[in-house]
Amino acid sequence: RNLARLVPQQGVQAPTSQYLKAFERRLTEYVSCLQPATGRWRMILIVVSVCTATGAWNWLIDPDTQKVSFFSSLWNHPFFTISCVTLIGLFFAGIHKRVVAPSIIAARCRTVLAEYNMSCDDTGKLILKPRPHIQ
Repeated sequence: RNLARLVPQQGVQAPTSQYLKAFERRLTEYVSCLQPATGRWRMILIVVSVCTATGAWNWLIDPDTQKVSFFSSLWNHPFFTISCVTLIGLFFAGIHKRVVAPSIIAARCRTVLAEYNMSCDDTGKLILKPRPHIQ
């Protein structure tokens, strides 16, 4: 009885759809705010990976690599050593999580929304699924 006074005559669906729209707006806003930082982290990872691969190639084709000790070989190739240490440092800092952060958020939202017959795409837009018919 009290609920009937609080809910307008449009029915229960109107406030629910407003909440869903607000949730969708907030989710898309959050995912879109992550995109610029994710793009920067991806570029950093690509640049450091290419530098490491280039340095590794030069290190491997150097004929002196086989003749000297491992540490002397690394000392003779500072570009490879620095880029490799940087790449390892980036992975310890969690760059592998930062480059896929929007996907992680969307996947976690999909897990929660599945209980309500909903899902979302990678941009945060809600996908309403039909209700299962119980017979």
